[in-house]
Amino acid sequence: MPQFSSEAAGPAPVCYKTGVISGPSIHVLVGERVVLLPELAAGDRVVPLSEFGELIVISRAAAAAAQHAVAVASSALSALSGVQDESIRLFFEEFAARLENEAVFGEIRRANESDVASAHARGRSVGRLELTSGMRSHMISGLRGWADSDSRVGEVIERRQGTGYVIERRRAPLGIVAFVFEGRPNVFADAAGVLRNRNAAVFRIGGDALGTAIAIEEHALRPALRAAGLPEGALSLVRSKEHAAAHALFCERAVRLAVARGSGRTVSLLGAIAKQHGIATSLHGTGGAWMFVEASASPQFLENALRFSLDRKVCNTLNVLVLEQAAIESLGPRVRAVLGALSAKVAVVSGSEGVLSGTSSISEAELGREWEWEGQPELSLVVARDFEHAVSLINRYSPRFVASILSARPGAFEAFYQAVEAPYVGNAFTRWVDGQWAWHRPELGLTNWETGRLLGRSGFLSGDDLTSVRDVFIDQTGRAEHRR
Repeated sequence: MPQFSSEAAGPAPVCYKTGVISGPSIHVLVGERVVLLPELAAGDRVVPLSEFGELIVISRAAAAAAQHAVAVASSALSALSGVQDESIRLFFEEFAARLENEAVFGEIRRANESDVASAHARGRSVGRLELTSGMRSHMISGLRGWADSDSRVGEVIERRQGTGYVIERRRAPLGIVAFVFEGRPNVFADAAGVLRNRNAAVFRIGGDALGTAIAIEEHALRPALRAAGLPEGALSLVRSKEHAAAHALFCERAVRLAVARGSGRTVSLLGAIAKQHGIATSLHGTGGAWMFVEASASPQFLENALRFSLDRKVCNTLNVLVLEQAAIESLGPRVRAVLGALSAKVAVVSGSEGVLSGTSSISEAELGREWEWEGQPELSLVVARDFEHAVSLINRYSPRFVASILSARPGAFEAFYQAVEAPYVGNAFTRWVDGQWAWHRPELGLTNWETGRLLGRSGFLSGDDLTSVRDVFIDQTGRAEHRR
C-alpha cells in the first residue's frame, strides 16, 4: 500500500496505483487542504491536485482505455512521418465524401437522434448536441479546407548562411494531441485537422455524444483512414463515458498537447491535471463576451451588434454589456427595445439601475459569471463612469476572452485594443470569434487569457498551428571548419 504524506501534494506529477484500501479513515494533505482518502478498488489511481486541494480517483478501466488509445496513437506517429502529402489530402477528401454520402450519414444521424433523445430524457441540454444540416455542411467544408491546405512540416522559418554551412530552423510535427470536448459532434471532424501536419490525436467526447462519435468513427473516419493508406490509430476515440477517462488521458506523458473544450471548473481541473504531468495545455476556461458602448455609438450599429451577439448561446455570445453613463439617455431606450424584442433576461449590477426595469439585481463581483441559456438570452448589464472605468471592469471581472467597443470617437478602438486584456478585440458584434468563420480554418479550440497567454500564435487553435520547431546544421561542402 502506498504511503500518503504531504509530499504527495506537491507540484510533482504524482499518480499512485493502489490495491484495495479499507480500514480506518486516512487523511491526506493536498495543497493547503486535508482531505479524506476515498475508498479505492484494486487498480485505482489517485492523483493529488494541489491547485484544487483534491484527490482525483481514476479507475482501472478508465486508465486502461486512455493508455490503449495513446499507445495506438504512438505507434501511428512513426508511420505518419513517411506518408506522402497526397495520402493525407486523400484522407480529408474521403472523410468529407463519407459525411456527404446519404447512406453513411443516415447511420450517423440515427446515432445522433438516439443521443439527443437520451439527453432530453435526462434533462440535459441538446443545443450543441444535435447534428443539424448546418453542422454537417460545416464539417464537410472544413475537411475539404484541410484537403486544399498545405502542410507546414519542413517549412523553413529562419536560415543563416555561414562559410560552407547553413543553419535552418524548420517546422516539425508536434506529436500526440489529446482532445477532451463536450457533446458537439462537429469538433470530432474539426480536430482531425491535426493530421495535416502529421500529428496523431486521441479524442474523448462527453458521454451525451459518445454514440454519435462512435458512429462517425466507424462509418466515416476509419474507412477514410484505410482508403488513404494511413494508420487507423492516427485518430482514435476513447470509448468510455467515465469522466475519469478524460483525467487519465491528461496523465499520459506521451501526450504533447492537451486541449480541453468547454468552460468552467471541469476545464480548469483538466488543465491542472495536464500541467501537473508536464503536458502543455490549450484551455478555453470561462466563456462569455463583453461589450462596451460609448455615448458616440450609432443606435443602428448598437442594435445590430446586440442582435447578432445574442442569436445563440456559445462561448462567444455576449455575456456582459457595459454602458457608458453618458450614453444612458441617448442609447438606453435602444438597448431596452432590442433586449425586449429578444425577450432577454438581464441581471443589473446594483447601482446601475435606470437603463432597464423589472430585472434581477446582482453585485459587481458577480460579473464574472457566465450565463448558460438555451432559447431565451441572458446577460448582465453594468454602467461605467467612463472609458477607464469600463476597461478596469473588463480586466478585473471578465474571463479575458472577447472584448468589443462600440464607439464613433476617433482613436477609441486603438485605445481600447491597447488597454483591454483579451486575445479577441473588435468594434462590432462578438460572435465573429469562430475559427472557421474568421479564418476559413476549422477551429480546434479557443484560448482565453484567464490562465495565461500562448507563445507565438493567436487564441484561435487550428490544425496547422500544431507544429514543433527543429534546428539543423548542414555542412554544404564537407570542408566546413568544425569549430566555434
